[in-house]
Order: sequence, then structure tokens, then C-alpha cells
Amino acid sequence: MPEIQPFRALRFDITKVGDLSDVVCPPYDVIDPAFQQRLHDLNLHNIVRLEFGMDQPGDDEATNKYKRAAATLIDWIKTGVLTPEAHKAIYLYEQEYKVEGETFTRRGFFARVRLEPFGEGRIYPHEQTLSGPKADRLNLFEATRTNFSPIFGLYPDETNSVLTGLEKGVRDRTPITAIDHLGVINRVWPVIDDSAITAVRGLIADKPIFIADGHHRYETALNYQKRLASEGLIQDSDDPANFVLMTLVSMSDPGLLILPTHRLMSGLGAITSEELSAKLAPQFEVEEFGEGAEAAEAAWEFIEQSGDQSRIGFGTSTDGKWIVASLRDDARMDTLCPTQSPEWRSLGVSILRELVVKDLLQAESLAKFKYVHLLSEVLDEKGYDVAALVPSATMDHVQSIASGGETMPPKSTYFYPKLLTGMVVNPMFDLREIFVN
Repeated sequence: MPEIQPFRALRFDITKVGDLSDVVCPPYDVIDPAFQQRLHDLNLHNIVRLEFGMDQPGDDEATNKYKRAAATLIDWIKTGVLTPEAHKAIYLYEQEYKVEGETFTRRGFFARVRLEPFGEGRIYPHEQTLSGPKADRLNLFEATRTNFSPIFGLYPDETNSVLTGLEKGVRDRTPITAIDHLGVINRVWPVIDDSAITAVRGLIADKPIFIADGHHRYETALNYQKRLASEGLIQDSDDPANFVLMTLVSMSDPGLLILPTHRLMSGLGAITSEELSAKLAPQFEVEEFGEGAEAAEAAWEFIEQSGDQSRIGFGTSTDGKWIVASLRDDARMDTLCPTQSPEWRSLGVSILRELVVKDLLQAESLAKFKYVHLLSEVLDEKGYDVAALVPSATMDHVQSIASGGETMPPKSTYFYPKLLTGMVVNPMFDLREIFVN
């Protein structure tokens, strides 16, 4: 059963760093080089220096960004830039954000979660991972022994009873607040009441946890734990290395939003809408929507309103035209992906990748992808050959596919907004070591 624990988080002392908004950052995997430099320049104490440090000329095994992160972390703790919570706590977390003019509020909480290998407990991945990011994260783990950014976990709770217990008694307190670069308002309240924490631990214990974001970091935490255990460096079952920092959100939270992930494909050549339609015709009914932005908006509205994963929109940059392709039946996907479940085969992202790109276009080795999430981003982009408007997967898809032991294709979901790095930091070592040495 999933086990959560309160912990003494490291938090920024705003009397030393100034505005908390200037020292937090998004997760490393959405920070490009230009943004990385901006964050470095924004504040000498921006946590990007720990979470995603910059390479420097002459770096080698002895001197590199991981070693610099470790040294900086120790310095910040010694000088009080990062200070430990006075008591163990679970941290209520709220994010207020806007998408296309509509305001949402997503609520959850930070806690340590006991690590369970995939397939051996009730913590499930939902997307496939790559090896490169895991190696990078493991190097950072080894050097700093700290979780700077939380993993995003989801749990079923139709009545939101878990969060209700945590909220009692803290809503009237002033939260810790930071506004990120996208204007998302992040608020945190420490919860130290033992009875509230005990109640939440009991309520969460019988619920599965599905990883929404942070698969690489979770697998890295498992690898780190395994390495320490093999060397006899884990003291007991409550050793911090047996846990990982997570933000847990109810799958029924009204502010939980999954954005679609549209594909901008290059490498296909100057293909016209008519030529693309001909290639799709053996498996799809193709409907024309016209040319330009209004046609794209109409095509996407049609897909969204239908709620059908088997409808995908396509725009060809050669002639600016838009079409919607509707899959006739499941037979070809059943043939192409016989070992996958019907739920997996019915996903729009699966249909696009397996049937359209690999089978009908024969473009698996040719196509290069850029991923965006809003139609406005699709319309603003240039330099692609074909845009694919893909319906968003739902929480039901995440739960049913992950529970069955499968993982979705990469970039199947985009949970917006990203969790902010630096609101709370989870040390996986005894802080007294720093002051003794």
C-alpha cells in the first residue's frame, strides 16, 4: 500500500533571498538553454543552480554542474538561505492558473512517499521514459542527496476526502506564495497537526498512485535507493532514501486539467492536403474544413465536441488547408499493435504514431516532431510540414491503461501547470552532517 510521511522540508528564507518568485523555477525538463540563463541571471539564489545547473568550460569528473550543485546546497543551508522546517509537516499546495481566459485552481499536497518498484506495489507509471534524463537525474541525486522538484502523483478520491482533512485549520493562515514565469500563483501551507496528518496517511493508504509527471525522477530514486541498499548504507525502513518527494492530487480535483499535445511534423516534404488525404483514405473518412486559422479552429472544435479519440486534425503548411480524419474501424490498429490493450490502441496518440506515421505515411525514420499544447501555438508556429491536432487523453485513460501494467506512448498527456521547483525541498540525509563537517 502507498505510504506517505511528513518531513522537515528545506524552504527559502525570504529575508535573505527577497521575493520567493525570483528563486523558484519550473522542472528541469521544460527549461531550454535561454531560459536556463535567464533564471541564473534573475537571482543568485534561484534554485535552478541546484536543479539544473549550467555546464562550464573545462568541466570534468571532479568539477562539474553536479558537484557545484552539491557545494551550493551546503553553502545555502549553512548560511540560512535554505532553512529546515521547525516540525515535520505535510504541505498543502494550491496552483491558480488561466487557460484561454478561464481560471482554474488545482489543489494537492507535498509529502514523502515510500518507493515501490513498478509492478510490485500500487504506484504505477503511465508513460514510457528515456534513458538520457535518468542518467542526468541520477548524477544529481548522487551528488546532492536531495529532491529539489516533486514528482506529480494522482490518486482516486471521488469525494476529495483526503484533501478536506488537510485543509482544516490552515485556510485562515497566510500561505507561502510564489508566481512563476507563466503567471501561475503557487501557494503552500505547512500542516503540522498530528491528527490531520494521521488521518490523511490512513485515507491514502488504500489508494493507488499514478505518476502523472516525473517518471524519470521516480525511476532514478529507485535506482539510487537500490545502490545505497546494496552497499549497506540504508539504516532502516524509515531512512529518507526509501522515500521520494511527491505532490499528490486527487483525480477528481476540479482544477486538474490535461491539455492535448499537438504534433508539428517536419521531414515529410511539401505534401499537400489532397496528397495527405489520399494517403489516409484507406483507413479514415476525411472531411475538409477549408484554409487558414478559421478552418483550424473549426476542425479542432469538431474534434473536441465529438470527444472521439479516433478523430485527428491535420493541417498542411504547403497549402494552409485543414482536414479531420476519422478512423473507420479498429481492425488495422488491432493488427499493428496486437499485444497492446484495446484502450491503448484507441488513444489518439497511438493511432497517430502507429497507424498514420509508421503505417500509412511510412515516415517513422523521417518525421521529426515539435510538441505544443494550444491551438494558438500551432497557428503561431512556422517551418513544419504537417500539424496534427490530437485529442487529449482523459483521466480514465490514464487510470485504466496504467492499472493494466501498460504505459502510454511518450507525450500522451500534458498536465498543466507544471509543479514549481523550490516551494519545498526534500533532503535525503541528516542535516546535522553539514554542521559537524
